[in-house]
Parts: sequence; C-alpha cells; structure tokens
Amino acid sequence: MILPVTPETRYARSGDVSIAYQVVGDGPFDLVFAPGFVSNVEYGWEEPTLERFYQRLASFCRLIIFDKRGTGLSDRVSGVPDLETRMDDVRAIMDAVGSERAAVMGYSEGGALAALFAATYPERTAALVLYGTFLDPDWSRAPQEPAVVGQRWGTPEYSDELLREDAPSKVGDEDFRRWYATRLRLGASPAAAVTLWKMVVETDPRPILPTIHVPTLIVHRVGDRTCDVKGARFAAEQIPGAAYVELPGEDHLPWVGDSEAIVAEIERFLSGIWSGGGWDEPEPERVLSTVLFTDIVGSSERAASLGDRAWRELLERHHGIVRRQLGRFRGSEMDAAGDGFFASFDGPARAIRCAHAIVRDVNELGLEVRTGLHTGECELVDGKVAGIAVHTGARVASLARPGEVLVSSTVKDLVAGSGISFEDRGVHALKGIPGEWRLFAAARDEA
Repeated sequence: MILPVTPETRYARSGDVSIAYQVVGDGPFDLVFAPGFVSNVEYGWEEPTLERFYQRLASFCRLIIFDKRGTGLSDRVSGVPDLETRMDDVRAIMDAVGSERAAVMGYSEGGALAALFAATYPERTAALVLYGTFLDPDWSRAPQEPAVVGQRWGTPEYSDELLREDAPSKVGDEDFRRWYATRLRLGASPAAAVTLWKMVVETDPRPILPTIHVPTLIVHRVGDRTCDVKGARFAAEQIPGAAYVELPGEDHLPWVGDSEAIVAEIERFLSGIWSGGGWDEPEPERVLSTVLFTDIVGSSERAASLGDRAWRELLERHHGIVRRQLGRFRGSEMDAAGDGFFASFDGPARAIRCAHAIVRDVNELGLEVRTGLHTGECELVDGKVAGIAVHTGARVASLARPGEVLVSSTVKDLVAGSGISFEDRGVHALKGIPGEWRLFAAARDEA
C-alpha cells in the first residue's frame, strides 16, 4: 500500500479550541499517537525517517496523529494546557474520526497523557503503548528552568543541544539538523515552549500507574539520553501486567536509529490483542476518578435556629446550587445524604473548579461548606464509584476548614498547567486510611 506523502490535515473541535489531526492508512484497528514535547503534523512528513516511521505504523493499523493544543497547527492557547484538557482533545479527535476504542501510544512527554487517558477511560482504550516516556521516579538530570527554555528557544545553539540528546546518531547529518531545528520553531513559539516545559517539570504521573488496567506495552532504549531507562523500568513494575521491552540505542526519537525494532514490537503486541478480529469487550471494574465531598459547616445549629420547614427550603436551594455546578463541570452525583454531597469527576482540575464554584455560590445563601478531593482508583459498582479512594476523599473533606477546598497530593500532582495554586497544609493521618498524607488547600482559579 502506497500512502500519501502528506495526508490531509483536519480539525477536531474540543470546546472552543481546534485540534489539528491526520488519519494515515486504513488498517483494521485504530492507533492514536500522542506526540512528544512539540510537533507539526504537516512538516513532520518532510523528514524521510519520520515519513517511513508513520508509514510503517500505518501498515497494520489506522494511524491517528495530532498536534497537542498550543503546538504545531493546533490553536494556540493562553496558559499551560493541563492533562485532563488534553484528554478532552483526544476524545474529540476519536469522536471526529468515528473511533469508539483505540490503542493509545504516547512517546516522550506524550506518555503522561496516554497513561492518564488509559486509566480514566478504559472503556475507550483497547491498549496502551509507552515509548521513551517521562516517568522517572528520580529524574537523573535537573531540568532547566522554564524561563531559560524560553530565552534559548529557536536559537541554533539550543536546537543543537537538544539534538544531541534526542538524536545523537544524527548530529552529523546536516539535512536532519536543519529539519529538526525548523520543526522545533514550527512546533511552538518561545512562549508556548515555556508553558509546555512548565507542565513537564510539574506533572508527576507516578500515582496513576498502578490504576492502569488495559493491556500495556513499554518500550525503551537502554541508552536514551533524554529519558533515563530507569523511568521505564519503574513504570513496568507499577503498571499491572505490563509487557516491557528494552532495546539498544541512545536515540530518544523513535523514528531515528533502528526504528523498525520499535515498530515490530508494537505491531506484535497490538496484533496479538487484535488476533480474534476485534478488541476484547471492555469490562472496566476499576477506573481512575476524582471524588469530591461537600459538607455544610454548622448545619445542626443552623437547622435548630431556622426550624424544620425553613431549613428544608434552604437545603433545597443548596442542593440546587450543587447540582447546577456538577452539571456545569461534568461531575456525576453519587450520593446526597443530609447536607452533604458525594460526586465523581473524570478530571481533578474540573473537580477543584466545581468545588470553588459551590463554595462561592452557597455563600450567597449564608452557608459555608467544607470540601475535600482525592484522585485514585475506584471500583465501579452499579454505575457508582466505591473503594478506598472514596473513603480517602471523605477523610480529606473532614479536615477541610470552612470555605476551603482541601486536596490530596495526588490531585495536586495531576493538575500542572491548570493555573491552580496550592498552599501546603502539612502531613496528616487519615482515620482508617494507611500511611501519612500530605494535603493542600487549592486556591481559587479566577480564570
């Protein structure tokens, strides 16, 4: 099969942002390819090694490539796009191409996005592939400050420095060197590079790895200069049942060096899962979710002072506010007992913003609420979430101050780029929950 040199670029609408994507090939199943730090879906085809890499992947699947928001041909955005917003973009692309379920592959910085998507939406993720990803539990080299990246972005010296890490085997190839430098400039402006780099250094995807329950393949080159191999080994230990393949080489870019070895492992893995002519039916029993608990402060005293009828009317108005904000932020009501609510979300930043909106709006009723959030693996029981992550969220809420949105460290680690800031509330023991937990108060994001 001969593929077009440059496939047609289309746009998927995700909220009010347009995401550029291309579909390559017509294989029996879909593979969504989440790119690394920056990309440009059209200019990528100018480099023969990348063209061959795409063609080889598309020889056994329908390959879906895209530019993350803020990069390449996708809309530029203000601020740093957080992971859950990027997950919305992936879902929008899948919907646009009619893909109900797909294998999702992330390389380099795209690995955190792919991993979070697989944990959050197992019903839409048939398999997960990670190559050369930033999942190092102890980053061996100190990352540059984002401001330094912005100052140096686009200069020949900085492009050459990145090339020596990303593709050391291509340092002496003048044509590749020019293409690589141009691709960086076409992939992101200096300001965009700063915001993207901030997300890289602030996001910690480690807590979500044990919550991934889709078939997973991890491929890594042992001498990768950009992403230390110990990060891949750590991920292989943390993701249940993950297959791990270590290959020789120092190049970070998967289309440089012996790219055929990488693609062959991916084809073998995905074709084996697809061998029956289709993906196994998704039956997720566990899913990554953010749980939110709310509780009215001093409800008993207020009810006694108002009387039953007035208190019931006030509660109805309170409940209306909470449910309105849950709908606005895509939260799912799990339970409403007395004066409190229990809800779940598919993204922690949305949950935090919902909590702040509830705190603000019920205050107009003369009420104060305390709210607590935690992100973790939840069991699915009759359409509702349950398990220790739910109990953890409830315990976090019990420690919140009036009007405060208190979150676990896991929530904080996953919202890099959301614009939400935090104040450390110290380490706490949560009743009935093993270990010690560092908690943070989330500041209201005025944006």
